[in-house]
Amino acid sequence: MAADHDEVPLNAIRVFVTIAREGSVTRAARTLGTTQSSVSRYLAVLQDYFGTDLVERRGRRSELTEFGRLFANTVAEPLDTVCFTAKRMRRRNQPDANRIVVRTSLSTFAYSFLIPNLQAFSAEMGGVIVDVISSLSPPTSSDHFDILITRDLSVIEPADDWEIYNETLVCVGAPSHVAGKTLSIVRSMPILNITSRPDILPTWLRAMNLSAQNIKLGARYDHNYLALPAAITGKCLLVAPEIIVSDLVRAGALHAIPGSRTPSGMQYRAYAVDRSDNSEVARAFCRWVARLCKKAAILEAA
Repeated sequence: MAADHDEVPLNAIRVFVTIAREGSVTRAARTLGTTQSSVSRYLAVLQDYFGTDLVERRGRRSELTEFGRLFANTVAEPLDTVCFTAKRMRRRNQPDANRIVVRTSLSTFAYSFLIPNLQAFSAEMGGVIVDVISSLSPPTSSDHFDILITRDLSVIEPADDWEIYNETLVCVGAPSHVAGKTLSIVRSMPILNITSRPDILPTWLRAMNLSAQNIKLGARYDHNYLALPAAITGKCLLVAPEIIVSDLVRAGALHAIPGSRTPSGMQYRAYAVDRSDNSEVARAFCRWVARLCKKAAILEAA
């Protein structure tokens, strides 16, 4: 590990930045998963390269010299950027190469629309396996996923993105209760309250020129997929994204009240992250889901 004065000792710099962050050689060794003597040798290499001390002893403690503090402050952030970029662009050899992970914050969209159609994508792509996970939390660069489908989250890392659906809201209910009825039924029949989407009902009411005083609030549910069985079987209404109820309406399980459709102003997007191990398959999936949503939007408008 002797320093070549014509070549920058990058490994030693990484070790030194860890020493500066952890405040001691011992803690730096623990963080790096190596021995204290190994960290000390790297420190000696870097000090030899600079021709000056970076760390000095103060009794039993070690502190950065003024030169060491200046160097650590200067290189720490660029080094983080290099490490982050390398991890993001890493292409690992996986035993399961024919597999992608779709993460979504739209659990009902995944349940009622996306997952029932996944077999078609798998067949189109020669048997690709699609794992689906749902989370309402913002994704981080350390989370394992190839694609994010979302309405309200953003991706902070490099990714290709597609606009896949402009959300339309519609009021539905069981055919036995609402078939043949007009929009005035919302004044007498309870409307289910979806706590994960508190924006939907106020947006829809404004579009219908109604206020909260004009309606009866019904039972509360966390998500639309929990409320769908209640709307199908109960004497109640549900205002929901049309894309998640359109198949049920076409099948006759739900009935859409005439004149109750309105845009919500929300847009669904699909992101294929650059660090995906299957970036081409991930991009193909995003293009496929965009086509699927476009077809659904055409059927909704018909």
